[in-house]
Amino acid sequence: MIGRLNHVAIAVPDLEAATAQYRDTLGAIVNPPQDEPDHGVTVVFIELPNTKIELLHPLGEGSPIAGFLEKNPSGGIHHICYEVEDILSARDRLQSSGARVLGTGEPRIGAHGKPVLFLHPKDFTGTLVELEQV
Repeated sequence: MIGRLNHVAIAVPDLEAATAQYRDTLGAIVNPPQDEPDHGVTVVFIELPNTKIELLHPLGEGSPIAGFLEKNPSGGIHHICYEVEDILSARDRLQSSGARVLGTGEPRIGAHGKPVLFLHPKDFTGTLVELEQV
């Protein structure tokens, strides 16, 4: 059902510093910051040959990333994202297996302009999982 790893998301307390570290220290290709108000985050995608890193920073009041950074002030891995061909079919299969889909269970449009869903970390060894339809 799941396809390739799309990205690993890292919550960061200082987006400019984290971006500079990937660009200047690691020599990565860094995309410009992108505000995602529907998700309460600003994202920066780091391009790698085989996947991406998504840097997440809080945007606005009530950002879920702000809560994560309160618990993890230095930042850290927030979620991993896998690609799926049919997000509704994947959702239905997962729910029938007992996995919990966060939110309403309906896909939302993510940072790549494609439908996404998040799966409860307690159902996946403590890891928040994002599914993105490709």
